[in-house]
Amino acid sequence: MALAMCPLCSDDEDVELVRGLEGGRRLVRHRCGFEWEHGALVEPRKQPPRSFVDLKARFPKAEDVEPEVLERVGRLKARYLAARPGFDPDVAAYWEKYRRIFSREGLYACDPRALKDFANSDVGARPGNQATFNSAWNALGDDAAAESTRQTVEYLLHGPDDVPREDRLDHLLSGAKPFAMTGFKEALLTRVLCVVEPERFLSILKYTTEAGGKREIARIVYGLELPAPESVNWTLGRLVFWSNDLLHTLVGDGFANQQHAAAFLWWAKDRMDEPS
Repeated sequence: MALAMCPLCSDDEDVELVRGLEGGRRLVRHRCGFEWEHGALVEPRKQPPRSFVDLKARFPKAEDVEPEVLERVGRLKARYLAARPGFDPDVAAYWEKYRRIFSREGLYACDPRALKDFANSDVGARPGNQATFNSAWNALGDDAAAESTRQTVEYLLHGPDDVPREDRLDHLLSGAKPFAMTGFKEALLTRVLCVVEPERFLSILKYTTEAGGKREIARIVYGLELPAPESVNWTLGRLVFWSNDLLHTLVGDGFANQQHAAAFLWWAKDRMDEPS
């Protein structure tokens, strides 16, 4: 069957394919010797977005870690716990105070200053410099800033049940919610999660950072490569949750609390090159 009609000869006999080209086009040649590109450009087929359940199933798992890596981390864990068996007991009392504040009943009854103090406290987890948050708070005033902060925390913790908390977190991180408090971003939102679910959330407040976020710790300590936060499908909110749960599973039991476990992971990150 003829591939195309020669534009010079108006003949569609003896037209042969020379080679395929990008975009679905073809270079063809007629028996007269004339060559030309033929065929409409074909748009690359876009992959449909993967579902929440599918993406979560594809996220790296604890069983993906090599056995020898787990053994090495286990030896480091034993060393760490022998030298540092406990952790700051004041953290539990502080966490309990803010767990009451972040409850449905406590959130709108608390003093506005308690919310600002939380953003600037290092107890249990260090959120870093909060200049953006503090500037926004001062510009809005205590009442308006507290209202915005309350709505932010309420959406994260008590938002619509049909939206996974991972995606509610991402909505706040991406600026999709106009009520979100300026500067109350990943480190502070993760710190809120540490308070309300202290048995689940490690006090590692960033997914990726040069100093060592969850992604870097997973790579250096456990040899796992986690997705880049720029991925549209994964979203940063999902990566924050799923990387936390992965590291929580891998680090295991034996720690006083999750702050103790997080401190071990940071410690181990700097010792993976030491002779075992």
